[in-house]
Order: sequence, then C-alpha cells, then structure tokens
Amino acid sequence: MGELNRKKAWELLSLLDTKEISAVELTQSCLAEIDRSGKKLNSFITVLSDSALEKAREVDVKRSKGLPVGRLAGVPVAVKDILCTKGVRTTCGSRILQNFFPPYDATVIRKLKEADAVVIGKTNMDEFAMGSSTEHSAFGPTLNPIDPARVPGGSSGGSAAAVTAHQTILALGTDTGGSVRQPASLCGIAGFRPTYGAVSRYGLVAFASSLDQISPFAKDARDLWLISDVISGHDRRDSTSIPERLFDYPYSGFKGKAGLPKTTRFGIPKEFWGEGLAPEVREAVRGTIDKVSKAGYEVEEVSLPALSAGIAVYYIICTAEASSNLARYDGVKYGVRVNDYADLFEMYAKTRAAGFGAEVKRRIILGTYVLSAGYYDAYYLKAQKVRAVMKKEFAEVFKKVDFLLGPTTPSAAFKLGEKTDDPLEMYLNDIYTVPVNLVGVPAVSIPCGKNREGLPMGLQIIGPQKKDEIVLKAAIMLESLGIKL
Repeated sequence: MGELNRKKAWELLSLLDTKEISAVELTQSCLAEIDRSGKKLNSFITVLSDSALEKAREVDVKRSKGLPVGRLAGVPVAVKDILCTKGVRTTCGSRILQNFFPPYDATVIRKLKEADAVVIGKTNMDEFAMGSSTEHSAFGPTLNPIDPARVPGGSSGGSAAAVTAHQTILALGTDTGGSVRQPASLCGIAGFRPTYGAVSRYGLVAFASSLDQISPFAKDARDLWLISDVISGHDRRDSTSIPERLFDYPYSGFKGKAGLPKTTRFGIPKEFWGEGLAPEVREAVRGTIDKVSKAGYEVEEVSLPALSAGIAVYYIICTAEASSNLARYDGVKYGVRVNDYADLFEMYAKTRAAGFGAEVKRRIILGTYVLSAGYYDAYYLKAQKVRAVMKKEFAEVFKKVDFLLGPTTPSAAFKLGEKTDDPLEMYLNDIYTVPVNLVGVPAVSIPCGKNREGLPMGLQIIGPQKKDEIVLKAAIMLESLGIKL
C-alpha cells in the first residue's frame, strides 16, 4: 500500500471505505512522520496524538458496524493554532496566549469533527498571523521541508509544511493577505482562499476582520474541493457569513463534472508582470498560460490599474483593524499578565511589551497611527476609497473573462533571515495575493514548476465572487494538463 501519509485524501477515502486500510493505520502513519521530522521543521505547536488515535479508533468501529460516517471519516487534518479548539491550547503563535485554553470550538473545527476528520494537531504560525515567513512565532520559525534553510512562507507556514512533509493529509490555515496561497506556492502544494464569508470565522482569533478567511491546504485541487465542501456554509454566529452554499453538488458526484467549456476565457492582468518578478517565475507562469492557450481556451490581456496600490492599501487597512482587534490583550480578561506594575496603565503597557513580538508591535503602532485624528482621512479613508475602486475594477474585468491567471509570489522560497530586517521587502512578497483579500474573491494557488534549485513556484487562479466551485474546477483542469510538479 506504500506510505499511506503520502497519498491524497480522495485516494485514501476509497481505501478507508473498502476497509483496505484503517483510520488508525493512517493516523499512525502521519504521527510517525511528525515524530521523525516534526521537531526539525517545527511545524506543530501542539500534537494531539492521543485524541487523534481515539478518534481514528471511533471511526474504524463505525465502519466495522456499518454505521454512517462523515465525509472526511478517518482523514488526518492539521489546523492553524489561531482556530479555537475546546480544551486544547490555542496560542496564535504568541507569548501573550501561550496558556489560553478556549472553552469552545470554532465552527470549522466543529464541522471537521462532524465530518469524522481526525484533528491531528495545531500548527505553527507567524504571531497573530502577521508575517509572510513563519519566522515571527514565539515558538520559533518553521522550516521549509523542501529546503530547511528556507522559509515555508507565512503566516500559515506550519500548516503548509505539515502537508508538504506528509505529517498530515489536509490542513487549515487563514488567508488575510495571501497567508495560505503564498506558503502553498513556496512549499509546492495547493492552497485555496474562498470567497469572503463562504467559511465561518466564528472561533477564528481575529487579525483583520474584513480580510481574514479560513482557508485549506492540500496536495491537489481535488482535495481542496473535498475539504472546502465540508467547512463552507452559512453560520448564524458569524454576521459576515454569506447565506449561499457555493458547492452545488456533493463530492461523490464530482469526477464527471470537473471540465470547463472551451468558451472559458482567461485574463492575464498586465500589472502582474512588472518589476520585482523573478525571471524564473515569469517563465514558469508564462509557460502555464501557453499550455492553457494550446488547450483551446481563450487567453487575453486585461488591466486592473488599482493593483499598483494594493500593498499600500492592504497594509493601511490590515494594521488599522489589527490595532483595534488586539486592544483586547491587556492582561485583564485572559492571556498573560505581568505581576510587577504600579497602576492599571503600567499593567497594560508591561503586559503588551512582554507578550507581543516585534512584528505585532510594529503593526499595532502603524494601525494606531493611520486611525489617529490627524491622519484618518489622509490614510485610512483614502485606502478604503481605493479598495472600492479595486472592487469595481475586478467586477468589470469579470464581465469580460471568467478567470485571472498570474504568479502567486514574485519569487521562490527565500532563505531564513533574509528579509526579517527589512519589513517592506517582506511585505512585498504578498504583492500578487493581497488584492484578492481586499476585494473578497476566491483564488487558488497550484504548483507550476520548479526553478534551477528545485524550489517550487506557484500559479494563482482568481475567480469572481461566490464562484468558488468553478475556481477549483479550473485548478483541476490545469492539473489535468500536466501543470504540476
């Protein structure tokens, strides 16, 4: 049967359903890999060995008795340590929450449990999801399994590394400005950012509430479809949750409906090809676009002028929202509190100084600045106006084409420590991903080749709002053309 943990979820479910393998065997295979490479890569903050094996045994008993099982029955799933898990430590990669045990499950965790998935552990991340390399974690950096001298991307780098290293079959991260698609690209796997509101954010510890979206990692787009179908859907506990169900039929009916009509049109934003794009990435993505054209699909250049302001708009809005959301960590309600203070104000100041890392402090300061009385109109209000223009431009472009294609990141994985001293250089790594979050549309990153050093590069497919299903269809179609590692 080979190494079970190297197989895809849709392959494993067939083997589990026919009882050729057991959920316990599959879970043990993943846990063995975590034992072997987990400490080296630092992909997990908390490994849930005992509860994972208990859940796997429960699933095996259900199958042996012929009882109904969920859609992910027996499949190991790792979850980013920013999602609340009842009775299981949730740190957000921060010292300030290092001993926080939530009293409830996030909606996506509840849905995974209802689908009989095996939650195998909580993965490492940039503190409060603020970073593009998973170097800003209070628990140390995560390493890229392909080259441990390089970063796996961020902020969901632990989840990406865990899938790449076969420590889990599926994983959840969060994508605020590309934090799933970017590490998927750097690690050579698939990552999907759903339409804003398609997946409930209840139980997600907030970074930037108008941008955050819980998003999955997998080894291919079929697996992305499988887990997205499970975790999506309306939730009355999330006021931003959309009422529509974006997947029209169950995964069991999927295989015969994965194709795209030859009338499908792909747009190539000319703004994606400017200064800063590595020649090797340009060549790989252009090669993919040529394959799409040769397959008989229409490809045309389009323009989205507001994209040039994407990074500036994103870092104004996200830091503003972060400064508001993180005000709750004051040493009073929960989390770390320093004991040596003279008054309430000093307790606030010392708690935050000791509990937050450098990147979080930087973004809180930036956010407070752009929201201050003297600069609100000049920065925050102007950024929101440009965001509205960007949404309008995307809506107009999607009247002409069905999808947008382009690079996910401007380069392959960079070395550990290479950009930590230059925040602006780090921020520019998200240049192709942040517009998606600003306008709230779905996008997926799939591998499109390797550079001379054997490092993967990613292709990004962007679709119209609420068209999550066809975005994943497009990804599957491109994979079928041989556009993969």
